[in-house]
Amino acid sequence: MSRPPVYVVDGARTPFLKARNAPGPFAASDLAVAAGRALLLRQNFAPDQLDEVILGCASPSPDEVNIGRVVALRLGCGLKVPGWTVMRNCASGMQALDSALVNIREGRAQLVLAGGVDALSRAPLLYNDKMVLWFARFAGAKSMGAKASAFLSLNPAQILSPIIGIMRGLTDPVVGLMMGQTAENLAYRFGITRAEMDAFSVRSHQRVAAAQDAGHYAEEVVPLYDPKGEALVADDGVRRDSSAENLAKLKPFFDRKFGNITAGNSSQITDGGAWLILASAQAVEKHKLPVLGRIVDTEWAGLDPAQMGLGPVHASTPLLQRNGLALNDLDAWEINEAFAAQVIACLRAWNDPAYCKEQLGLAAPLGELDQAKLNVDGGAIALGHPVGASGARIVLHLLNVLKRTGGKRGIASICIGGGQGGAMLVERP
Repeated sequence: MSRPPVYVVDGARTPFLKARNAPGPFAASDLAVAAGRALLLRQNFAPDQLDEVILGCASPSPDEVNIGRVVALRLGCGLKVPGWTVMRNCASGMQALDSALVNIREGRAQLVLAGGVDALSRAPLLYNDKMVLWFARFAGAKSMGAKASAFLSLNPAQILSPIIGIMRGLTDPVVGLMMGQTAENLAYRFGITRAEMDAFSVRSHQRVAAAQDAGHYAEEVVPLYDPKGEALVADDGVRRDSSAENLAKLKPFFDRKFGNITAGNSSQITDGGAWLILASAQAVEKHKLPVLGRIVDTEWAGLDPAQMGLGPVHASTPLLQRNGLALNDLDAWEINEAFAAQVIACLRAWNDPAYCKEQLGLAAPLGELDQAKLNVDGGAIALGHPVGASGARIVLHLLNVLKRTGGKRGIASICIGGGQGGAMLVERP
């Protein structure tokens, strides 16, 4: 049964801004509005001609509940255009694209703005339970004497020991491991050395720097203007002086005694937003829209949360099989770089006969992915990983890579906290 085509018309994203131990200048909705406004201004249709707006966000603030609707209204889509929010951890932006894809194929929509955003620098500090109970007792005290007694019972240590929201959010509640600890599991399982992780990270920074110099990000990144009026025009997490020698000086963060995962070979905590416009064939014809590419197929997979970094293997493999493709039949790959060890582990798993047989049910390994096709302009280790946005960013950049290189097909894939993986197959006209 043939399915109606779903086209990507255009896309844009903000610069990805590295968190620097303080709240950044932009709320998540600010980032999404900035990227969306620039994108919509260059289209042949008005914002109120969209059928819906879908935004992935892993950590919206309390005053941006259903941030998709908030942003749709701020973008001038009008009262009648529905806006909604999806959350699939690291793949929230990719889930937004998949939800748009399904609605267009089912005929419920013709023209959709879909993407993802997060402002991780603004992740909250939370009161612990003892502090919350103290507030409850203080608020419930009726007399001045009772309030004074409650006040005197306050332990200053309770105030000075907040819960760091982003640390809690990056810890799997089922297996009790932080995401970096799951990457340590993969490094141990596949014998990945610290030197290999650091070398991969250096390459990511080098590739991003080279791509910036060559203008490869210029067509997708739109400038931001901070409250002081300063223009922010490029991803600011890239380290042009990155070297194996510099990275070797960093101490392990997640397993300080035996580990090898450091801040330098992990993705950066970052703020950013990314959008794509998806359209049916009828919408493309009606509005005379250009076509950047087509989303062909999507796959979601589940696996052990303690091994979550292998999600791209579990999602991409059935996607390849369903479409009759081998690893190197693709012209380009984007695998989100949550951790250097995690991407290296994916490459080794595909080439491991035992893993492919026992975990994927394959008679033989898929083989070795040509790394000249993988993350050709670098990835999240240098760019950063604003969790809600990354799934949309890698799809947008993959299409731009195919456009630039004359490639036809590619896969964007991402590991997902909680033990999942997502993969999206796209092709150029």
